[in-house]
Amino acid sequence: MRGLPDRKTGWLSWLSTTDHKKIGLMYIYATFLFFMLGGVEALMMRLQLAQSQNTLINPQTYEALVTMHGTTMIFLFVVPVLAGFGNYFVPLMIGARDMAFPRLNALSFWLLLFGGILFYASVFFTPPNTGWTFYAPLSDSAFNPSNGVDAWIFLIHLTGLSSILGAINFVATIHNMRAKGMGWARMPLFIWGILIYSYLLILALPSIAAAVTMLLTDRHFGTGFFDVAQGGDPLLWQHLFWFFGHPEVYIMILPVFGMISEIIPVFSRKPVFGYKAIAASTAAIAFLGMLVWAHHMFTTPTPIVVLAFFMLSSFAIAVPTGIKIFNWIATMWRGALVLKVPMYFAVGFIAQFVIGGISGVMSAVFPVDWQLQDTYFIVAHIHYVLFGGSVFGIFAGLYYWFPKMSGRMMNETLGKVSFWLMFLGFNMTFLVQHSLGLQGMPRRIYTYQSGYGWDVENLISTIGAFILAAGILVTLFNAVRSVKVGKKAGNDPWNANTLEWFVPSPPPENNFDVIPRIRSAEPMKDIRREVAAAGRPAGSVAQPVAPGT
Repeated sequence: MRGLPDRKTGWLSWLSTTDHKKIGLMYIYATFLFFMLGGVEALMMRLQLAQSQNTLINPQTYEALVTMHGTTMIFLFVVPVLAGFGNYFVPLMIGARDMAFPRLNALSFWLLLFGGILFYASVFFTPPNTGWTFYAPLSDSAFNPSNGVDAWIFLIHLTGLSSILGAINFVATIHNMRAKGMGWARMPLFIWGILIYSYLLILALPSIAAAVTMLLTDRHFGTGFFDVAQGGDPLLWQHLFWFFGHPEVYIMILPVFGMISEIIPVFSRKPVFGYKAIAASTAAIAFLGMLVWAHHMFTTPTPIVVLAFFMLSSFAIAVPTGIKIFNWIATMWRGALVLKVPMYFAVGFIAQFVIGGISGVMSAVFPVDWQLQDTYFIVAHIHYVLFGGSVFGIFAGLYYWFPKMSGRMMNETLGKVSFWLMFLGFNMTFLVQHSLGLQGMPRRIYTYQSGYGWDVENLISTIGAFILAAGILVTLFNAVRSVKVGKKAGNDPWNANTLEWFVPSPPPENNFDVIPRIRSAEPMKDIRREVAAAGRPAGSVAQPVAPGT
């Protein structure tokens, strides 16, 4: 059209884009790059621990690897990759043409990327080595004057600002831009997960922002918020950190619950069992998750009655979580199961997350926690929740939505090979770590004596870590290969339920030429019934359909 500027092409179109789909893809590309870096750091740690009294890595480097790995996986992979999936699919699933604030959306991504680059730049001078929780006073300038801690503080500020702007955008989009007829009881369960994830981010992030700002002023401007000598209190850091840190666990898992709730009904060929119970349990988990931060502080000087409150509150979270597990199993029960790769990862997620949940309940018993605190049992627990849970769920989502994002199917055989390598490798790596923790092996140690009896379990764990890494590489190879030579996907290769499958794969820039009216929580089933009733081919309904689908 005359008067309109030319549309940018090539790499400039990515740098300047405000299209939610391109921004979502950039989130996914960038976060998977950080995921690979965090994975390499984990493998280096496992190599060091493969045998007793190993001298491959010195203690300072090992502590830096622990810090970089934990920070990367939490702040640069799991949380932002879910924002990437949310960016791509929230508008498509609710029948909107973009996010509410497209420029703010682009700003959120660039803040994340610059935060990650700034943090990794510290590798070239002095990387932080205090552990990913950065407990004060260990992270204060008196004990750790390196600039790596300052790089971490700026990372938290930049990624925190990125997350809170993104969360505000998700809330505004979901509240105001749903298609006509999509009431609260008809929203896809993934949208419920993203909505609650966003509210949790808005509530929890100010706490960590305040903590790192106080740490920054303690380090450089002479304040003493965490310095006992100046009237401060190191426990203040732990309260502020875990008031953010425990909800962060649910921030990293609730959207994944939403993904699983979308995938299991599609591959069970049944409606999800207990839609309202699953949606309500998402909100209940978030509410209870805000009340239990101090169960990470059971070994601090705290009155027994307070410990009992946090223990019982932690138990309560198992109720809504159990509701989800039972509803997913009930959805599969007597369903016509279609065992495609997304379903493999979804079922693997359930099995492993249940193990992580059970070990979490054990750790919530404060006398038990007094024995297990800072041992490898806790390392195993957190990885069963965040890797066996979140990462397996993210891979389920990747295989499920890859056809929509790329227009191509991923290879099923390679996908199943990847799943079994990851499932076997993950359980070899972390199941034995429960045993190491019960035997008293502390976490974050860079070596151990040969007479402790930990050698065999550590060797198994290291071999498992490399098998796990091989499984991840197979998926990455599968994705790159499938973009070039994968079978064309068409609009709806899974016979799915939600609205993103109504549009071509990949979707056009405006998403929808015509936005259909929503009549149930499974709009694609309604559309297929309407097409069948009208006796017309699918390509003749409102949205163009790719040939041969």
